[in-house]
Amino acid sequence: MDKKYWVPALEKSNLVLQAISEQPSSLKLIDLSKRLGINKSSMFSLLATMEALDWVVREDDATYSLGSKLGYIGNAFFKQFSLIDRFRKEASVTKHVIKETIQLAKLERNEVLYLAKEEMPSPVRLSSEPGIKYPAHATALGKAMLAWVAEPELGTLYASETLDPCLTPHTLQKRSDLVRQLEDVRTSGYAFDLQEAVMGFCCVAAPVRSGDGKVVAAISCSMFQHEWEAKRELARHEICALAERLSQYQTTT
Repeated sequence: MDKKYWVPALEKSNLVLQAISEQPSSLKLIDLSKRLGINKSSMFSLLATMEALDWVVREDDATYSLGSKLGYIGNAFFKQFSLIDRFRKEASVTKHVIKETIQLAKLERNEVLYLAKEEMPSPVRLSSEPGIKYPAHATALGKAMLAWVAEPELGTLYASETLDPCLTPHTLQKRSDLVRQLEDVRTSGYAFDLQEAVMGFCCVAAPVRSGDGKVVAAISCSMFQHEWEAKRELARHEICALAERLSQYQTTT
């Protein structure tokens, strides 16, 4: 990373957290100051701020341990991998019912980040490999997640009436059209992509929710356009059922 954008206070906070994690309930302010070469006044400010954020806890003997907020963040970090593992298990069955590839993704601002996929053998390989990003407005996955983004945030993500980029002649080009589609998604619980991301392919997607009801990911099934009419209802039903199972798993973990 370019040091031009480096934030020294964050680097110091990281060093403090590492030291506390290595010796919880053992180090006092003066110990941390000496060990890390950070003067006492700066260390006091760092620890006071982190304590207020529940990043650290000051024990009765003035030593420090890690706070509950880090436990929450750590749990969220590992839960995303748990979701991928569960997706692979569940989708490996569903893909044989639909006989099409199934994908898992999450929303990053106005883009879809692909996390995993369960693939059926095909002469044409989908380009949606894990790590690839696509504009959310052009995909069923994106619309399945954007539908539950709060309106002020949605307005920030799409500040202009013109949607960009336009991937195919069928890609939505106006924010107002996207907003109308998202209203339909909230009503139905699923989203379509009709050759909007890739010519010749159609897709259905449904959201995956956490225990508190928040949309944390989405799953989808893509297929050739000429197979769409025959498989559309089967794919919709199976994808919605799979999303529900994954959501229930999120609730119980």
